[in-house]
Amino acid sequence: MTPSEAFVETLAANGVTEIFGIMGSAFMDAMDIFAPAGIKLIPVVHEQGAAHMADGYARASGRHGVVIGQNGPGISNCVTAIAAAFWAHSPVVMVTPEAGTMGMGLGGFQEANQLPMFQEFTKYQAHVNNPKRMAELTGRAFDRAMSEMGPTQLNIPRDHFYGEIETEIPVPRRLDRGPGGTRSLDEAADLLASAEFPVIVSGGGVVFADGVGECRALAERLGAPVVNSYQHNDSFPASHPQWCGPLGYQGSKAAMRLIAKADVVLALGTRLGPFGTLPQHGMDYWPKNAKIIQVDADHKMLGLVKKIDVGICGDAKEAAAALTERLRERTLACDATRGERADEIREEKQAWEQELTAWIHETDPYSLDMIAEQEQDERTWLHPRQVLRELEKALPERVMVSTDIGNINSIAHSYLRFEEPRSFFAPMSFGNCGYALPTIIGAKAAAPERPAIAYAGDGAWGMSMVEIMTAVRHDIPVTAVVFHNRQWGAEKKNQVDFYNRRFVAGELESESFAGIARAMGAEGIVVDSLDEVGPALRKAVDAQMNEGRTTVIEIMCSRELGDPFRRDALRKPVRLLDKYRDYV
Repeated sequence: MTPSEAFVETLAANGVTEIFGIMGSAFMDAMDIFAPAGIKLIPVVHEQGAAHMADGYARASGRHGVVIGQNGPGISNCVTAIAAAFWAHSPVVMVTPEAGTMGMGLGGFQEANQLPMFQEFTKYQAHVNNPKRMAELTGRAFDRAMSEMGPTQLNIPRDHFYGEIETEIPVPRRLDRGPGGTRSLDEAADLLASAEFPVIVSGGGVVFADGVGECRALAERLGAPVVNSYQHNDSFPASHPQWCGPLGYQGSKAAMRLIAKADVVLALGTRLGPFGTLPQHGMDYWPKNAKIIQVDADHKMLGLVKKIDVGICGDAKEAAAALTERLRERTLACDATRGERADEIREEKQAWEQELTAWIHETDPYSLDMIAEQEQDERTWLHPRQVLRELEKALPERVMVSTDIGNINSIAHSYLRFEEPRSFFAPMSFGNCGYALPTIIGAKAAAPERPAIAYAGDGAWGMSMVEIMTAVRHDIPVTAVVFHNRQWGAEKKNQVDFYNRRFVAGELESESFAGIARAMGAEGIVVDSLDEVGPALRKAVDAQMNEGRTTVIEIMCSRELGDPFRRDALRKPVRLLDKYRDYV
C-alpha cells in the first residue's frame, strides 16, 4: 500500500469518522481517500476552532477527537486549543503534516519546526521519520492519547505520504485500568470506616471512567455529601439528595460549608488543582485537619497540590467500586449519624438555593454605580445573575453546555446542574477565550441527539463567532447565548479593585451579535427583558433539535461585575517616580 493508505487505514481502525480542520496540500493525497474510508473532514473557519471542536468531540463521546491542518501556519494556529485539551485530559490526536524532508532547514514556504510548538501540551509526540513507519506511529499516537488521557501529536513530513510500502495496520490497544494497589485501597477503606463526616469530591476522572454510578453507590454507603471538582459539574447527578454543587471559583456555598466540616475527604478522580480549591465567597473552606484520600489515574498527580494521607493510582470507577465492596459489611463510624448528616446536607442546600434566588444583582460599590447609571439613562440592561437563573430553568433534558472564560461565564457555574456525565465543557486550567462555541460544535457533532448550548461573553465571543459559519455550512446546529455587557469584565474587575477604576482597553462597543449571526446564516434573537430569556432559549433549542437551525441569543446585560478570579493575583500599585505618583 502507499503511506497515505496506511495512514487512512489506521485512522479507520481506530474508529475515526470525523476530522476537524482546513484542507491543505501537505496532506491532500491522504485526504483524497478519506471518503471511501468512511471519514468526513469537517472544514472550519480557523484551525484553533478545529482543535477546540476535536476537544469537544472527544469529551462528549469518550472517543478520539482528531484535528489536522496545513503545515506551518495551519498547525501553529492550533497551539492554544491543544493546550486547553491538555488540561481537559482530552484524547485529541493532532495530525501535523510538515514541510518536506528535502526542504527542511532552507527557510522554505510554510516551514516550521512543529514538534517544539506542542511539546508542553502533549502526552506523546510521534514523528514519522520513515514512510514505512506510517501505520506504526499513527497507531501509537492514537493508543497513547487514550492511555495517557490527553492530546498526542503525529508529525508527518509531507513527502512521506507518497511511495510504496509493505506494512501491517496495528490493532488499537486500550488499557484495562484497575482500581489501584491492595494496600492503598485497604488504608483508604480504614480511613473511611473511621470517618465521622466523610465528604467525596467527584472529579473529571469519574466522568472519563464512566464511573458516576460507582461514585453514587459509594456515596450512598457512606451517606456522604458529594461536591463536584472545579468545572466538573457533570460528575454527579444534581437531583441526587447528596449532591451539593461545585467547589472553586463561583461555586456552591453549600459544598464549601460541608467540605469544611470533613474529617476525611475522598478526592475521586481529581488532581485537586489549585484554582479549584482557592478560597471563595470569603471562605477558606479546604479542611485543614482532614485526612485526604486521593484517587488519580496519573501517579504524578497524587499529593502534588494538596498534602494527602493515602494516594491511590487507579481508575476512578474501579477504585470507587473496590472501596464500596470493602465497606459493604463493615460497621462505619458515620452510620450512627446518617440521618443527622442528611438533614444537614438538605439544610445547607436549601440555604444556598434561597441565597442564589435572592441574589438578584451584585452589591459591590462599582456594580451599584453601574446599576444606578443605567437606571438614570432608562436603559433596561439585565442583571446577569437573574439571566443565569432563568436560563437554568429553561435548559432542556440531556443538555450539553459549554462555557467560555470570563466573569459572567464563571458565575454560571453556580447555576449549571446536570443529570448525566459528558454534559459540561469548560476551558479548564488554560482558561483561553474563544473556547465555548467551537467546543460545543464538536460535542454536537459527536452527540447530535443532544441539545447543545454555548455560553460566552462578548469579548470571548469575538474570538470565535466566525465558527457560526461552520455550524451553518455543515449542518451542526447549536445554540449560543452571548452576554453582551460591552466590556472585558474579568480584567476590568481588577482595574476596579486595584487601579482606582482607571480603565485601559476594557471597553467593547460592538454591533449586534444577533445581527452578525443572521448575516452568517443563523437565527439571531436580541433579549433585553427578563421574561424573554426562557422563551428565547426554548425557541432556539426547538429550532436546533427540530429544524436543524443554529441560533445566537444576544442578552443585553448590565455592566456589574462579580468577584475577581483570584484576589491574590495582583498587589496594590506602588509608584516611585513623580510623574506616576497619582496612579495609585
